[in-house]
Amino acid sequence: MEKPTRGRPDFLMLLITFTLVGFGLLMVFSTSAVSASVKYHSSFYFVNRQILWSVAGTITMLFFMNVPFQKLHKRARTIFAAALILLLLVLLVGIKINGHRSWFGVGSFGIQPTEFAKLGLLTYVASLLSKKGERIREFRNGLLPVLLIIGTVAGLIMLQPDIGSDLVILISTGIVVVSSGASILQIIGIGLCAVPLAVVIVFNKAYRLERFTSFLHPWSDAQDSSYQLAQSLTAFGHGGLTGAGFGKGVEKMFYLPEAHTDFIFSTIGEELGFIGCSVFLLLYLILIWRGLLAATRCPEPFGMYLGIGIISTLGVQALINLGGVTGSIPITGVPLPLISYGGSSLLISMASIGILLNISREGRIERV
Repeated sequence: MEKPTRGRPDFLMLLITFTLVGFGLLMVFSTSAVSASVKYHSSFYFVNRQILWSVAGTITMLFFMNVPFQKLHKRARTIFAAALILLLLVLLVGIKINGHRSWFGVGSFGIQPTEFAKLGLLTYVASLLSKKGERIREFRNGLLPVLLIIGTVAGLIMLQPDIGSDLVILISTGIVVVSSGASILQIIGIGLCAVPLAVVIVFNKAYRLERFTSFLHPWSDAQDSSYQLAQSLTAFGHGGLTGAGFGKGVEKMFYLPEAHTDFIFSTIGEELGFIGCSVFLLLYLILIWRGLLAATRCPEPFGMYLGIGIISTLGVQALINLGGVTGSIPITGVPLPLISYGGSSLLISMASIGILLNISREGRIERV
């Protein structure tokens, strides 16, 4: 006789997570040392803070790895309500950075509630879909309520505004909804109806239009609207096949803005070259593969949907970041998961992987 039991978590997924986090710490130090020493008189300023977040992330990951994910199912509504409250509060009392009211200031640290909202929304959507079952194929009582919930969160995030996070949320939750058996034709129809709204959002602000068009011709205005992208591409060109060597990149020396955050992959390309980038991306692909295996092997619908949502969020966010810094898509300003400097992103990414590791413990087959 065979019965599913809770087994060990996916060791390969855990190992790759720690490898990527460790690599991220090295690259945060490499990309930020010069600017940190000038601005804060310590080349370790940013990496020390990232280390603190990585320790907190490790503790959180291990916690979620060992607490059955079914408990999240029971508290999904409460988690989602807390996420909504945080999104509302940041619009009222959040601090404004670069024109975006997306952070809470806690001492010298900044906390971004959008990162918490991503996981809160995924948890609630997974809970709803697992309860609806086949009824998700009905539009009025199945799909529409789920889309309204997703749209509410996306609307609050747009008010900050944060288009990059909205893209991540809409695509990743869309993947989860499709995986639940919802009608693809209905989803495509709603997506087409949303196109005019997307056009208005892009054309409403001049800087958004510049971002949208500058990636098409990055060298036509390399000193102004396309400056970031031009410097990013220059970094990749300088890196070539084997790279300039760890710590020997020059673009991070006040040429490439946000070198330790959104554009950290550009420095990876410059210092480690095409070979280094390929090895790094291979690790990412293996992580996504193991996450998908864990999700699809889970016998419980809630665990499967939540796992698909988590690994989709990590994968989509990585694709949007990599696409932006390589000029493949417009720059949207999202961090590279587990690698970019940013405490909230690192903490929630590691917590999410902890949940995935917990899900990977389900569906193991033991002979009795």
